[in-house]
Amino acid sequence: MEKTGLVLEGGGMRGVYTGGVLEYFLEQNIHFPYIVGVSAGACNASSYISRQAGRNKAVTIGYADHPDYISVRRLIRSGELFNMDLIFNQIPNIENPFDYHQFFQSTQRFHVGATDCHTGETIYYEKQELGDDFNKILRASSSLPMIAPVVQHGERTLLDGGISDPIPIEQSIKQNNEKHIIILTQRKGYLKTPAKRGMWYFTRKYRNYPGLQEVVKNRSVVYNKALDQVDELEKQGKAFVFRPANLQNVTRLERKKDRLQALYDHGYDQAKARFDELMDFLNK
Repeated sequence: MEKTGLVLEGGGMRGVYTGGVLEYFLEQNIHFPYIVGVSAGACNASSYISRQAGRNKAVTIGYADHPDYISVRRLIRSGELFNMDLIFNQIPNIENPFDYHQFFQSTQRFHVGATDCHTGETIYYEKQELGDDFNKILRASSSLPMIAPVVQHGERTLLDGGISDPIPIEQSIKQNNEKHIIILTQRKGYLKTPAKRGMWYFTRKYRNYPGLQEVVKNRSVVYNKALDQVDELEKQGKAFVFRPANLQNVTRLERKKDRLQALYDHGYDQAKARFDELMDFLNK
């Protein structure tokens, strides 16, 4: 598995599909040397690297109907739909402890991507250089505009990494990986359409962040080009791609546990069904 990168797309609550795939990888003791993720992909990667079986399911599906997990009232009051303190502080540090020791002693390299609001570029942070700031960067990578506040880190103002680099395949290529395991959270044939509705308000709200405005306007073009790149790498035999065949009606902000469980199981079952195929790809 040398020179193999695991590339994880975001997708909000659709990320439970990724959680299911990674759960099977854990069961089979498959640990890739390099991992890159944005948003929900980065969150799922963390518990995979810390080798905490069942944790991704517990902290996503398990909290989906928590009264304080998603709150429209909180969005109106403080501009935050998801309770980010619950997700990135209370859960990992108190309620369902994250194994920081295992995570940081792992030899797996891990990059988390976040979007610089001023420049629009994707900033990648390596886990070993983050230390106590790890949860802060994970939070930044998962903070979508309009439903989460910006995150200040040093001189940078950050938001969701999936805005500027939705499928971070280029980052894996830059690390000299020759093979890529890519986990997507949309079905085959999906294409993103340009954002139009509400753009006047978005432009007004983020008027001090020209870079953010630009990447959001061009997001569909960037996303669809990334899909073309994934398809080309797959044809060349350089990428092995997992994507849901059925989203089980799960939306980005899904709260129904039965739907989330079905999509999680779908990811797990696909990884299991394609295990021999994956091993052949890795051993070529």
